[in-house]
Amino acid sequence: MKPLSLLPPDAARALAGVIFDLDDTVLDHGALTEAAYAALFRLRETGLALIACTGRPAGWGEVLQRQWPIDATIVENGALALVREEESDAAGHRGGHAPRAGASRVVTLDDLDREARRARRAELIGLANDMVRRFPAAALADDNDLRVTDVTIDIGEHRHVPPEDVQKMRAELRERGVRTLLSSVHLHLTYDPSDKATGIVRLLSARFGEDPTRARHRYAFVGDSGNDGVAFAAFVLTFGVANVRAHLGKLSVPPQFVASLPMGRGFAEIAQQIAELRKNAPEP
Repeated sequence: MKPLSLLPPDAARALAGVIFDLDDTVLDHGALTEAAYAALFRLRETGLALIACTGRPAGWGEVLQRQWPIDATIVENGALALVREEESDAAGHRGGHAPRAGASRVVTLDDLDREARRARRAELIGLANDMVRRFPAAALADDNDLRVTDVTIDIGEHRHVPPEDVQKMRAELRERGVRTLLSSVHLHLTYDPSDKATGIVRLLSARFGEDPTRARHRYAFVGDSGNDGVAFAAFVLTFGVANVRAHLGKLSVPPQFVASLPMGRGFAEIAQQIAELRKNAPEP
């Protein structure tokens, strides 16, 4: 991994957007700092599209998409995406009322219907309850009521689950046909084939008109842990906040560049470097 000072100016200037993880990347143990939030605005001012990509639930994603200066939010490790759409005149005339100027709504992009989702989740909840009953150091994560496609077990947010217990749970779930994804705080149980990389590329192709191969060169990814590994491998320009060093053993491909600071301060450091290089582009 290289320090941010070695980031080539041309690489920063060639970007169309930045995709970023949330937990322990933009957020500090779940908290959003002023520096990290301001960094989003600095990146946006340079003309970059911004996409959050997280294992957190769809309910979180809807709030982010309404309130943050971002273009899309990918949630539940790539299974769903949320985008903001301007309301059409026809849609706004419900009850005889025209839409407010600039009115928009958040739309969830999902290939599966609601009934199928409910059935899948019911099975996953049963399996997750069995896991936490048999591995009492773990517990169901407190964000499960906001989820649509997966179920999460808290292994590092409010609980401290021994790594050997996590590995035993993953092995048993795999035998039962369940995919598991591991973040710095949660063990995710899902039947969906998506991961962060496939979810990002699918969104960029469907909603941003990007060629899937070209998109990997036009967008950078910023992350910190094991469930970001597929995105570190998929994108040409990648960044890690300093705490990524604790997870290098779980990454087949590390990020290209690493910040000197952890979590939100590291994200702000990365954003500042990209923004400065883009703003200081020579006149044509």
